[in-house]
Amino acid sequence: MFLLLCMCLVGFFAPRGDAQDRAALWRGNDRSGRCQYTFTVASPAEASCPQAGGPEMEAVKARLSTLEALVSRLTDGGRVAGATAADSGAELREAMNRAVGERNLLQGEKERLERELGSLQRRLEEMLRETETLRNTPCSPQTPAVPDGGLMRPAAGSSPVSQLMGRPNRHGDGGSLRDPAWQQSFQELKAEVTQVPAPEEYTGCGVLASVSEPVTHRKADSIAGKYGVWMQDPEAVTPHGSDTVWRIDTVGSDVRQLFSYESLEQLSKGFPTKVVLLPEPVEGTGGVLYRGSLYYQRRRSRTLIRFDLASERVAARRDLPHAGFHGQFPYSWGGYTDIDLAVDERGLWAVYSTSKAKGAVVLSRLDPHDLRVTRSWETNIRKNGVANAFVICGRLYTVASYAAANTTVNYVYDTESSRGHALAIPFQNKYRYNSMIDYNPTQKKLFAWDNFHMVSYDVRLGRPTPAA
Repeated sequence: MFLLLCMCLVGFFAPRGDAQDRAALWRGNDRSGRCQYTFTVASPAEASCPQAGGPEMEAVKARLSTLEALVSRLTDGGRVAGATAADSGAELREAMNRAVGERNLLQGEKERLERELGSLQRRLEEMLRETETLRNTPCSPQTPAVPDGGLMRPAAGSSPVSQLMGRPNRHGDGGSLRDPAWQQSFQELKAEVTQVPAPEEYTGCGVLASVSEPVTHRKADSIAGKYGVWMQDPEAVTPHGSDTVWRIDTVGSDVRQLFSYESLEQLSKGFPTKVVLLPEPVEGTGGVLYRGSLYYQRRRSRTLIRFDLASERVAARRDLPHAGFHGQFPYSWGGYTDIDLAVDERGLWAVYSTSKAKGAVVLSRLDPHDLRVTRSWETNIRKNGVANAFVICGRLYTVASYAAANTTVNYVYDTESSRGHALAIPFQNKYRYNSMIDYNPTQKKLFAWDNFHMVSYDVRLGRPTPAA
């Protein structure tokens, strides 16, 4: 069979001797072990095949094209993701720094509350021991001696009160309530009681005597309103009246919106009449309104700005000398409250600290026109040791805690005597996170921002004493 095949091949290629050198026959076993014959003939016209790779090479090319397209998409996506990450990196870092600061403040507040809890527990144990001791101590009743006859008659010339107090009122009393002496004494006593005048309320520039419970006017609608400032101008000028309410939500890296409401009623309904875009961003919750201007601290600086509400332009700007800013000397709750502006019966004030004061509160009186410091007082109050502060009649008052539901106005510093002393006037943080407290001298109220809520307190002033 093999010989016959060879003869056929020789006969087939015999007339074309030029092709005999390019034909070949092979025999060999394939991969399964079977005998296989292979016949190859070189092309007389083509030096190389146009598709030398065959189907396998085409498949490889297709896979390479798919891989190149995938790499291209991943590369473009990486560039977009990198740009997005670069844009948000600064904001994320600031949010992280703010979160870390608040965490540290909360940790400090937790430790302080734990110490207070331990002290209260010790006091409770002492009171329980005293109560048990009193329960175990027998009481000896004392019966007042009664003159013979069992009836005490009014002494001549004695007052109606002494007559009634001196008359016994117990079983065995021979007197009757219809006794003319009783009737006369009762009528005279009633006349005296009704004629006692009510205590006169002091309306002058006095010392803080009490703070009422808070009244809630509005709750902020978004997270931007967790902290903020709201106020009314105590000496409003046209075109805005004293009923106009102003509000700034201070959460954010670029706080510029100033909301205006016609009245407290409109504030409670949430209907602003106007939104003013401030030319410079706001830092902290220390802004105030006074004589038709908004006074506030510019973000990341010690620069104070006076923004005229009528013209909606910056009327003055000035750096507060040596004042700490952006977290150097804040109140205990944080919030970049390094500079806190205040208004009282005597004008415009700034509450802050400096490196020279080493964190102690510095109180400066400012010229409301050009923001110059006219006089300063350095106190011995640690600024980061108090929750907030306000000024009434030239006296600086501090609040002990921003988170405790029942805390106190715990210190006062008098600029006239340059002296301070401790206080214990009850103060309520109804919503447990008070970030702003300002005094309105016209209304005799404190305005506060307590954990999304805008609240106010009535204050009562007392007549100052030489010791105050």
